[in-house]
Amino acid sequence: MAKEKFTRTKPHVNVGTIGHIDHGKTTLTAALVKVQSKRQLAKAISYADIAKGGTVRDETKTVTIAAAHVEYESVNRHYAHVDCPGHADYIKNMITGAAQMDGAILVVSSLDSVMPQTREHVLLARQVGLNHIVVFLNKCDAVDDPEMLDLVEMEVRELLSKYKFDGDNAPVIRGASLPALQGDPKWEETIQQLLNALDSYIPEPVRDIDKPFLMAIEDVFSIKGRGTVATGRIERGVIKVGDEVQIIGFKDTKKSVVTGVEMFRKLLDQGQAGDNVGCLLRGVEKEEIERGQVLAKPGSITPHTKFTGEVYVLKKEEGGRHTPFFTNYRPQFYIRTTDVTGTVNLPEGVK
Repeated sequence: MAKEKFTRTKPHVNVGTIGHIDHGKTTLTAALVKVQSKRQLAKAISYADIAKGGTVRDETKTVTIAAAHVEYESVNRHYAHVDCPGHADYIKNMITGAAQMDGAILVVSSLDSVMPQTREHVLLARQVGLNHIVVFLNKCDAVDDPEMLDLVEMEVRELLSKYKFDGDNAPVIRGASLPALQGDPKWEETIQQLLNALDSYIPEPVRDIDKPFLMAIEDVFSIKGRGTVATGRIERGVIKVGDEVQIIGFKDTKKSVVTGVEMFRKLLDQGQAGDNVGCLLRGVEKEEIERGQVLAKPGSITPHTKFTGEVYVLKKEEGGRHTPFFTNYRPQFYIRTTDVTGTVNLPEGVK
């Protein structure tokens, strides 16, 4: 069967769900798709499909491990949505997801309020350069006291302000994703309110389409009989079938030709900055390419083993270390879609 073609009729915006484990990020993602599929603005996809790669707890709860990608539309925009893991162990996948977003949906259970990963995800969102967060207070169907909801909202706004987001003006939607997913009209309406908030609060991003093509590789897989596909978010430039690219990082730089470009299993004439795409590469074996490398226009960038950077050390209250570190401390460095272990060498006399 021939693949559907992706038609670019609306501005494309990348969003995603962040927040503490079990606060309902994946259920909200499923509800957004379900509600919009009723309006012919999304293709229906189940909670189980969105949560694939997770550990099942029961029929309504799965611990998300990898970041899942779905699409839906509002009246005004096309959204690519990444559902980020909330479990502390999967933080590097959350960083990869957050780094791809133009804005985030912070999901907070109104039963629990702000929890450790709520704080951690807001801090990470700030550090990867996100400026706009819309809040979805979830599980409001289980709270009878409006004053309790007021208190939770106040705590969330204070948290946003603490990390230099606009806590006073960020939209806060009071909803319940599970009954919305199950078709309750009252709670479906809160999903529509959330979409309206995304449309109005997250600015339409300005894309770097005039610069040389660059895409960090997030995942790699093989298609039998066709070749190897590298997926990721295009950071800058455009890519189309027939373009030459270099695969850069970790190993010797290798050249290839793009023989197909897809987004959400639909064919693209060209992928452009901001798109989450899969690039089919000619003559490349799956073992020759890995997450963390980049695809780039030939000659536009070179790999380096040394560079100068600025370091911000998190305080204990911000989720950082509780004890000091010294020379030879070995932290993890997250660079685009990969992580590497480094060594700290402090200047003489510095502790």
